[in-house]
This record gives sequence, C-alpha cells and structure tokens, in this order.
Amino acid sequence: MGTFSILGIDEIALTKGHGDFVASITARGVKGELYPLAVLPDRTKQTIEAWLKTIPTAIQRQIHTVCTDMWVGYVNAVRAVLPHAAIVIDRFHVAEHSHEDADSVRKVELKRLKQELPRDEHKTLKQTLWPFRKRAAELTPEEQTRLDALFAHSPALKAAYTFRQQLTTIFDTARSKAEGIRRIKAWRRRVEASGVTCYAPFLKLLDNWLDLIANYFRHRHRSGFVEGLNNKLKVLKRRCFGIYHLGHLFQRITLDMHGYRRFSPWQTAQH
Repeated sequence: MGTFSILGIDEIALTKGHGDFVASITARGVKGELYPLAVLPDRTKQTIEAWLKTIPTAIQRQIHTVCTDMWVGYVNAVRAVLPHAAIVIDRFHVAEHSHEDADSVRKVELKRLKQELPRDEHKTLKQTLWPFRKRAAELTPEEQTRLDALFAHSPALKAAYTFRQQLTTIFDTARSKAEGIRRIKAWRRRVEASGVTCYAPFLKLLDNWLDLIANYFRHRHRSGFVEGLNNKLKVLKRRCFGIYHLGHLFQRITLDMHGYRRFSPWQTAQH
C-alpha cells in the first residue's frame, strides 16, 4: 500500500430497508489511488474510535484530512484519535440538504397550482422536477422555458431556486475558509430577510456544522472517493446476492479493487 494522508468515512446498509448500517473507511493516496481500509459492524463513535486507534502512530500523524458526512459519531471519533486532522463535511451531503428544502417548496407549490389553474394551463407546468434540480448553467432552452413558466406562477419557488443557486456558487468560487464562512453568513442573512421559510432546517444545520462545512474551502477535499467505494460495495452485494459476513465483504472489495495489481503473474514479472 502506498502512502496516504486523507481518510473518508461513510456508511452503507447491508440489507435494504432495515437500517443496519456498516461503516466503510477508505484512504486516498497521493496520486488519487484508493485503498479500502475497513468495513466495520456499525457506525458508533466507540467502533470508529477503536479502529482508528489501531492505525500506527506514524501513519496517524500523516493524516491531515478526514472527509465525512454529518454523523456525530464519526466526527467525535476523529476528534478523539486524530485531533490534528481537519474534518471536512462533504459538500455533496450539504447540497443534498439544501436541495431537499428547496424541493419541499416545489411539491407544495405544484399541488397548489394544480388546484388553482385550469387543467390545460397546469399541464404546461409538468416535467419540471429535473430542470428544477439542475444548475442554471446546465439547463437546455426548453427546460429554462418550462422553469420560467413555473416561476411566473410561483415567486416563492423562484426565490427558493435562486437562493439554492447562490449557495452553489459560493461553494464553486470561495477561495478560503474565511471567505466561505463570510459569504455563507451573508447568504443566510438574505434568506432570513426574504421571508422564504423552506430553508429553516438548513439554517439550523448551519448553526451546528458551519465550521466543519467550511473546511471544504481550505483544499476542496470531498468524499467523492468514498461514495465511489460505496457504489462498488453495492454492486458487489447485488452480484453476490448479498454478503453478510463483514470479513468476506472486505476481502471481496479488496480483491475487486487491487486483486489484479497484487496477484497477477504479469505484474509480478515486471518487478
């Protein structure tokens, strides 16, 4: 295994619909290579902390960043064992919460418009789900036209969409943690002054997590590499019709990702 300084912690459900989450821990190497390190039986602070303590001290000192979602067990475990490491709340998970809040307005407004508008006029407002979730720059002319028609009937929905786009722009363009925090706080003040209420859950989230969210702006690290591993785990589960033994699951994902490099006779012949 090569050297690494970035860890990612995430979870995956072994059985669909049962909430039996296991935690996956992944390292990213200096050249972007991925190393699955562990699949743990649960995502409690005690389990994560105990595993982190098994990392040799010399390697612990090399870890400068840990990417995770907003799960307090992960955060507290990292703080206990790797107090020098920057904890980065993944940008994707932050966006997911803001998108859910904006989408709640879309559902309410479409229901209202269905009751208030003539049937033919309401039909023109269909097929707006995916355009509404897209970035403005990614919209086709047809999608932009559909959104404009929808926003003409719902200023509240247009405001929610605009604020969501502004937040995305901050994450795309802020050049430091201090700038990111300043601009997010200014965004928050605009939201509160506008009277738009759909972002109330997201604003509460910012109260609790802004400092760790803003760590993203330092080096723009994110958990995409962990999500990639989890997707591989999901495919592996389907391919094997379920794997419930964690040791076997870890063995299979390790072989899938590194088996050829480690065990191929052709690779051996080159050394």
